[in-house]
Amino acid sequence: MQLGLVGLGKMGGNMRDRLREAGHDVVGYDRNPALSDAENLADLVAKLAAPRAVWVMVPAGVTEATIDELAPLLSPGDLIIDGGNSRFSSDGPRAGRLSTRGIGYMDVGVSGGVWGKENGYGLMVGGSDENVARMMPVFDTLKPAGEFGFVHAGPVGAGHYAKMVHNGIEYGLMHAYAEGFELLEASELVTNVPGVFRSWREGTVIRSWLLDLMDLALTDDAHLEKLKGYADDTGEGRWTVEEAIRLAVPMHVIAAALFARFESRQDDSPAMKAIAALRNQFGGHAVQQAG
Repeated sequence: MQLGLVGLGKMGGNMRDRLREAGHDVVGYDRNPALSDAENLADLVAKLAAPRAVWVMVPAGVTEATIDELAPLLSPGDLIIDGGNSRFSSDGPRAGRLSTRGIGYMDVGVSGGVWGKENGYGLMVGGSDENVARMMPVFDTLKPAGEFGFVHAGPVGAGHYAKMVHNGIEYGLMHAYAEGFELLEASELVTNVPGVFRSWREGTVIRSWLLDLMDLALTDDAHLEKLKGYADDTGEGRWTVEEAIRLAVPMHVIAAALFARFESRQDDSPAMKAIAALRNQFGGHAVQQAG
């Protein structure tokens, strides 16, 4: 199957490779000429036979502009797939604008990171039955072998919604492993923290791919001394908590994991300064002076 692919970064480039290895004709475009098969979006479209399918795999902050630039170059019957981490609420209005041109739209949440080329990508798809069927040769190639790794989650928007919740769960899982690591490091009894994590990879109820990755990280840096305790967030955790608030769904773990990331960005927490001051005021508890 022929596919246009816009964005050839860490995930997009590997997706192109995986598809080509399976025999698909992929024409890729990236702003980096060294990676690109086309000079620009117009050249990309010109290299594709109608009806075209173009998968956009760019950061969420530039997705809208990319699709707005791409849409006038396409024709009725063509299809745009957004595989980036867009907010689900953008999908419906985007699909509506494209439909006035006769262009179809799908949203696909993609999980797998830099390991997807080898292991396959988890795909969460939002769109019509017709468009999903049209793109199944591509989905079947990108997903892992076997029965898992793909879902048609619902209509347009459902793919990104599912990926948002997926990433919220990821926040909670990662933070549970992180807290376990910190406690083991503080223990007077445990002398082989990397070994403990490695032992959990088989035969335990907490085994997972994230645990495997934690083992790899500790193999490289047993006490994580090479890293700074700073964790960014790309939006999906915030959106998950916002949806929980909107729908009155209790979400203690994911919300706490999100707020912990905010805390990681503070060299000296203002909130903890206030707590120290209050403890000193009401109980005369000792405080540590800045500097």
